[in-house]
Amino acid sequence: MKWENPKLREEVMDIMRFWLEKGIDGFRMDAFQFVSKDTTWPVYPEGYEKQIISYYGMGPNLHSYLKEINQEVVSKYDIFTVAEGAGSTMQDALDLVKPERKELDMVYHFEIMDIGTDPNGYSLVDLKNTFTKWDTTLAGNGWNSIFLGNHDQPRMVSKYGNDSKEFREVSSKMLTTLILSMRGTPYYYYGDELGMTNIRFDDIKDYNDVQVKNRYQYLVENNGNIEEYLTYLKHMSRDNGRTPMQWTSGKNAGFTSGTPWLKVNANHDTINVATEEKNPNSCLNYFRKAVQFRKDHKVLVYGDYELLLPDDENIYAFIRSNEEEKLLVVLNFSKEEKNIGLPEDINVGETMLNNYDEMQINGSELGLMPYQAVILK
Repeated sequence: MKWENPKLREEVMDIMRFWLEKGIDGFRMDAFQFVSKDTTWPVYPEGYEKQIISYYGMGPNLHSYLKEINQEVVSKYDIFTVAEGAGSTMQDALDLVKPERKELDMVYHFEIMDIGTDPNGYSLVDLKNTFTKWDTTLAGNGWNSIFLGNHDQPRMVSKYGNDSKEFREVSSKMLTTLILSMRGTPYYYYGDELGMTNIRFDDIKDYNDVQVKNRYQYLVENNGNIEEYLTYLKHMSRDNGRTPMQWTSGKNAGFTSGTPWLKVNANHDTINVATEEKNPNSCLNYFRKAVQFRKDHKVLVYGDYELLLPDDENIYAFIRSNEEEKLLVVLNFSKEEKNIGLPEDINVGETMLNNYDEMQINGSELGLMPYQAVILK
């Protein structure tokens, strides 16, 4: 679409008004950072494809288009808007969501998604630094999206947690605790509340993703490392996150009586809504408990964020505070038991949320079980 054409922009705004009059709550502006083009069509330098956002994104008229949409449509309704993308710099992100600019309400950045792509693991310090950088930048200046999964990613627990039979449930609950205790608006992708896992296809024919098929064909034609690619896909293919929702232990996980677009994960016999509904300690019921806890403690939504133990490769700990309340969030990202010492000025009190039945507290020292997640007062 040629957004430089005012007739086109008016048509788009008419479409927005049509849906808003039907009562929708807002818009996700898909890839909107690319709608404005440099119509002088400059020749880009060799290798620009590796930095395509910095060349094609945040074009010369993007902000004027957003201001126009806000003034003519968005400002006249009680809704919210979120940008899919955040530009190339932190200043780009701020320019999209600073309230006084009257453009968008919320930024949806992808920097977290670049962590955890290696099947051999990732650095928790990198994850902490990225969450902290975005919180610090947007604090008081805009609003953030908090997520670990979406339709273009593998399953959250398989990428950032541990989806083995021993640790899948506790690590899924630990990741839920992280998402629901950060400042911003949490996004949860279907099935992650159940602890759904990567399906890990063995046969390239089982994948539907056209990007996967094209890359595979390229490797075949150029004598690439097929085995390495298939191993990578088991960890990172977005088809892992696109298998049918697991409602029951029955045929096709209760999703359809027809033929689904992808195979159903074999573990749907135990990981499904019907089964988890009946188990008070399931991932699903912990998710509901954590959601309610967040609703009851607005400090987790709007409060200040302070990172503790920044260099610890196993523990993610931070404080959320406001004038009324102060909460300590401690997450063990390890499959090992960990003992940690907290700063002397932190007095640990009541355990408010816990993905285990017990909590070991000895003064300022905490004993954490594998993938234990606690929120303390």
